[in-house]
Amino acid sequence: MSETSTMPLHMRRVEFDPAPELAAARDEERVKRITTVFGDDAWLVTQYADVREVLGDAERFKVAQHLNARLPGAPAMTEEQIAKVRAGNLLGMDPPDHTRLRRMLTPEFTIRRMNRLEPRISRIVEDHLDALEAAGSPADLVPSFALPIPSLVMCELLGVPYEDRAGFQARTTRMLDMTVPGQERLMVQFEQRAYMEGLVGRIQADPGEDLLGMLVREHGDDLSTDELVGIGGLLLFAGHETTSNMLSLGTLALLRHPEQLDLLRQEPARIDATVEELLRWLSIVNSGATKVAAVDAEIGGQAIKAGDLVMVSLPAANRDPRLMPDADTFDLTRGAPGHVAFGHGIHHCLGAPLARMELRIAFPALLKRFPNLRVTDSPAQFRTFSIVYGLAALEVAW
Repeated sequence: MSETSTMPLHMRRVEFDPAPELAAARDEERVKRITTVFGDDAWLVTQYADVREVLGDAERFKVAQHLNARLPGAPAMTEEQIAKVRAGNLLGMDPPDHTRLRRMLTPEFTIRRMNRLEPRISRIVEDHLDALEAAGSPADLVPSFALPIPSLVMCELLGVPYEDRAGFQARTTRMLDMTVPGQERLMVQFEQRAYMEGLVGRIQADPGEDLLGMLVREHGDDLSTDELVGIGGLLLFAGHETTSNMLSLGTLALLRHPEQLDLLRQEPARIDATVEELLRWLSIVNSGATKVAAVDAEIGGQAIKAGDLVMVSLPAANRDPRLMPDADTFDLTRGAPGHVAFGHGIHHCLGAPLARMELRIAFPALLKRFPNLRVTDSPAQFRTFSIVYGLAALEVAW
């Protein structure tokens, strides 16, 4: 029995790939009954077209708020605690609340606005490459490159003091780690919230030019303090945790596919297509928010009753042979059209333009600085039991 066989089906991986039983569920059953991390029964939707249908229909499939405000294995929270946790968390909201908050945030994440950040992101990347080179070979790419770059970008974007990064990174890692006892993870969640409450209080007193300062200045009368805390916490968590895992896992994917890496080196203009293919092929977010059927429905030929829980598998959908031929192969020449790595529908990742920019800048810079970059004999450590998939360690040499 593999170490992942006790995990919920939608979280099971074998290094880069969805576990064989997850791929089989997609190809043989399409919609499969599973047990969630909370011990509840749910329908797992696995084929690409069906996943898009569920994510794209916020009327028939609502966010299961009673689950998305909880951490698996953690004790129940009070109604007051649940209300605080839900406030400002766009991933746990349906319209009209979701629409109201998303409308305020969307202007800050346009491609044009993100392009203004490009010189600063390039400088952050080069600074970390300088430090990596100075420290010498070999090095663990996760703490020296993959983790600090997105963290610093999000700190600057939100107005979070960079010296606080170690604290929120440690708390985030523990919150995502399924092996940490539920009570401890709940305590860490409250610690993280207390940190954000203090930060928001300081920004409300003296709003700067960062994103949270902008929200206070322009929408302060329309946003409660709890909503500001929730927005800041979500963006800080989502913005650094996901991109950092894409940087480390994506680097390993390229190094393990030397023919693809050579193609990218020879044709640097392929970087956008490379980023899209890495996003599709790796699919580090296992699933979006758990949904609940608002009405009787049918997905993939399976009758789903009102009140049933519904989950989607993004890795299975992005490897669906119905999406593209030979979908299990990493091939940067195709550009991965239409993947759902950032989700789909109203909850499509708000920060997708920023994540793409960071990856588009960081990968070429790393490969240019270290043309002989290679993985050492020390095995890469996959974060198997984490809600966001990635690497805990990646030792490289040059």
